[in-house]
Amino acid sequence: MHIASDLSDSRYIEMSLTPSAVEAFLVEVLIEPMEHEPKRIIPDMNVTDDPTHGEQVGSAFNGYYQHEYYTPLLIFCGCHLLSAKLRPANVNPAEGALAELQRIIAHIRDHWLAVQIMVRGDSTYSRDDIMTPPMNLRAINSGSGFPLLPMC
Repeated sequence: MHIASDLSDSRYIEMSLTPSAVEAFLVEVLIEPMEHEPKRIIPDMNVTDDPTHGEQVGSAFNGYYQHEYYTPLLIFCGCHLLSAKLRPANVNPAEGALAELQRIIAHIRDHWLAVQIMVRGDSTYSRDDIMTPPMNLRAINSGSGFPLLPMC
Protein backbone atom coordinates (compact mmCIF):
# COMPACT_ATOMS: atom_id res chain seq x y z
CA MET A 1 0.00 0.00 0.00
CA HIS A 2 1.25 3.47 -0.82
CA ILE A 3 0.08 6.63 0.99
CA ALA A 4 1.08 10.05 -0.25
CA SER A 5 3.78 11.59 1.96
CA ASP A 6 2.27 15.10 2.12
CA LEU A 7 -0.87 14.85 4.25
CA SER A 8 -0.86 18.43 5.51
CA ASP A 9 -4.13 20.37 5.41
CA SER A 10 -5.92 17.95 3.14
CA ARG A 11 -9.30 16.32 3.51
CA TYR A 12 -8.25 13.71 1.00
CA ILE A 13 -5.51 11.13 1.27
CA GLU A 14 -4.05 9.67 -1.88
CA MET A 15 -3.63 5.91 -1.58
CA SER A 16 -2.88 3.18 -4.05
CA LEU A 17 -3.27 -0.55 -3.52
CA THR A 18 -2.01 -3.45 -5.54
CA PRO A 19 -4.31 -6.44 -6.09
CA SER A 20 -1.81 -8.73 -4.35
CA ALA A 21 -1.83 -6.47 -1.26
CA VAL A 22 -5.62 -6.63 -1.08
CA GLU A 23 -5.56 -10.43 -1.53
CA ALA A 24 -3.03 -10.79 1.29
CA PHE A 25 -4.97 -8.41 3.53
CA LEU A 26 -8.17 -10.47 3.23
CA VAL A 27 -6.38 -13.59 4.48
CA GLU A 28 -4.56 -11.66 7.23
CA VAL A 29 -7.91 -10.44 8.58
CA LEU A 30 -8.68 -14.10 9.35
CA ILE A 31 -5.25 -14.94 10.78
CA GLU A 32 -4.20 -11.90 12.86
CA PRO A 33 -6.94 -11.82 15.51
CA MET A 34 -6.47 -15.48 16.44
CA GLU A 35 -4.37 -15.99 19.57
CA HIS A 36 -3.86 -19.68 18.85
CA GLU A 37 -3.75 -21.77 15.73
CA PRO A 38 -7.17 -23.38 15.23
CA LYS A 39 -7.48 -27.14 14.80
CA ARG A 40 -9.52 -26.77 11.61
CA ILE A 41 -10.77 -24.09 9.25
CA ILE A 42 -13.35 -24.52 6.50
CA PRO A 43 -13.13 -22.12 3.56
CA ASP A 44 -16.41 -22.12 1.60
CA MET A 45 -16.36 -21.53 -2.18
CA ASN A 46 -19.38 -20.10 -3.94
CA VAL A 47 -20.35 -18.39 -7.15
CA THR A 48 -23.11 -15.83 -7.09
CA ASP A 49 -24.77 -13.53 -9.59
CA ASP A 50 -23.99 -9.83 -9.53
CA PRO A 51 -26.54 -7.85 -11.54
CA THR A 52 -25.25 -5.22 -13.92
CA HIS A 53 -27.03 -2.18 -15.24
CA GLY A 54 -26.67 -1.32 -18.90
CA GLU A 55 -24.41 -3.17 -21.30
CA GLN A 56 -21.24 -3.69 -19.28
CA VAL A 57 -18.40 -5.66 -20.83
CA GLY A 58 -18.39 -9.28 -19.69
CA SER A 59 -21.97 -9.35 -18.45
CA ALA A 60 -24.53 -11.73 -19.94
CA PHE A 61 -28.27 -12.21 -19.73
CA ASN A 62 -29.56 -14.96 -17.43
CA GLY A 63 -33.06 -16.19 -18.24
CA TYR A 64 -33.67 -17.51 -14.73
CA TYR A 65 -32.80 -14.23 -12.99
CA GLN A 66 -34.07 -12.09 -15.89
CA HIS A 67 -31.15 -9.67 -15.84
CA GLU A 68 -27.61 -9.07 -17.08
CA TYR A 69 -25.01 -10.17 -14.56
CA TYR A 70 -21.41 -11.11 -13.65
CA THR A 71 -20.50 -14.31 -11.77
CA PRO A 72 -18.06 -13.47 -8.96
CA LEU A 73 -16.21 -16.26 -7.16
CA LEU A 74 -16.39 -15.77 -3.39
CA ILE A 75 -14.44 -17.70 -0.75
CA PHE A 76 -15.39 -17.23 2.90
CA CYS A 77 -14.14 -18.82 6.10
CA GLY A 78 -16.99 -18.33 8.53
CA CYS A 79 -17.81 -14.63 8.26
CA HIS A 80 -14.33 -13.72 6.92
CA LEU A 81 -14.07 -12.95 3.22
CA LEU A 82 -10.88 -14.58 1.90
CA SER A 83 -11.34 -13.88 -1.81
CA ALA A 84 -13.70 -12.06 -4.17
CA LYS A 85 -13.01 -12.30 -7.88
CA LEU A 86 -15.32 -10.50 -10.29
CA ARG A 87 -15.65 -12.62 -13.43
CA PRO A 88 -17.59 -12.47 -16.67
CA ALA A 89 -20.91 -14.30 -16.75
CA ASN A 90 -19.84 -16.74 -19.45
CA VAL A 91 -17.08 -18.55 -17.50
CA ASN A 92 -17.25 -22.00 -15.97
CA PRO A 93 -18.30 -21.53 -12.33
CA ALA A 94 -15.16 -23.33 -11.09
CA GLU A 95 -12.76 -21.32 -13.25
CA GLY A 96 -10.04 -19.78 -11.12
CA ALA A 97 -11.09 -21.63 -7.96
CA LEU A 98 -8.03 -23.87 -7.84
CA ALA A 99 -5.59 -20.96 -8.19
CA GLU A 100 -7.41 -19.00 -5.47
CA LEU A 101 -7.40 -21.98 -3.10
CA GLN A 102 -3.70 -22.57 -3.70
CA ARG A 103 -2.91 -18.90 -2.99
CA ILE A 104 -5.05 -18.79 0.16
CA ILE A 105 -3.75 -22.10 1.52
CA ALA A 106 -0.12 -21.09 0.93
CA HIS A 107 -0.72 -17.85 2.85
CA ILE A 108 -2.43 -19.68 5.71
CA ARG A 109 0.38 -22.27 5.86
CA ASP A 110 2.91 -19.44 6.28
CA HIS A 111 1.28 -18.82 9.68
CA TRP A 112 -0.38 -22.08 10.69
CA LEU A 113 1.47 -25.29 9.85
CA ALA A 114 -0.76 -27.81 11.64
CA VAL A 115 -4.26 -26.48 10.95
CA GLN A 116 -6.53 -28.89 9.07
CA ILE A 117 -7.99 -27.09 6.06
CA MET A 118 -11.20 -28.44 4.61
CA VAL A 119 -12.90 -26.74 1.69
CA ARG A 120 -16.66 -26.65 1.32
CA GLY A 121 -18.14 -26.35 -2.13
CA ASP A 122 -20.89 -27.75 -4.27
CA SER A 123 -20.54 -30.20 -7.15
CA THR A 124 -19.24 -27.41 -9.40
CA TYR A 125 -15.84 -27.92 -7.77
CA SER A 126 -15.71 -31.71 -8.25
CA ARG A 127 -13.32 -31.41 -11.18
CA ASP A 128 -10.23 -33.41 -12.07
CA ASP A 129 -7.89 -30.42 -11.70
CA ILE A 130 -9.13 -29.85 -8.13
CA MET A 131 -9.75 -33.45 -7.04
CA THR A 132 -6.55 -35.12 -8.33
CA PRO A 133 -2.87 -34.68 -7.36
CA PRO A 134 -1.19 -32.45 -6.47
CA MET A 135 -4.30 -31.31 -4.53
CA ASN A 136 -5.33 -34.97 -3.93
CA LEU A 137 -8.80 -34.26 -2.55
CA ARG A 138 -11.56 -36.66 -1.55
CA ALA A 139 -15.14 -35.55 -1.09
CA ILE A 140 -16.63 -36.40 2.29
CA ASN A 141 -20.09 -35.78 3.67
CA SER A 142 -20.23 -32.96 6.19
CA GLY A 143 -23.63 -34.02 7.52
CA SER A 144 -25.12 -30.71 6.41
CA GLY A 145 -25.64 -31.66 2.79
CA PHE A 146 -22.52 -29.82 1.65
CA PRO A 147 -19.39 -31.76 0.70
CA LEU A 148 -16.23 -31.02 2.64
CA LEU A 149 -12.98 -31.51 0.79
CA PRO A 150 -9.84 -32.25 2.82
CA MET A 151 -7.17 -29.93 1.46
CA CYS A 152 -4.02 -30.29 3.53
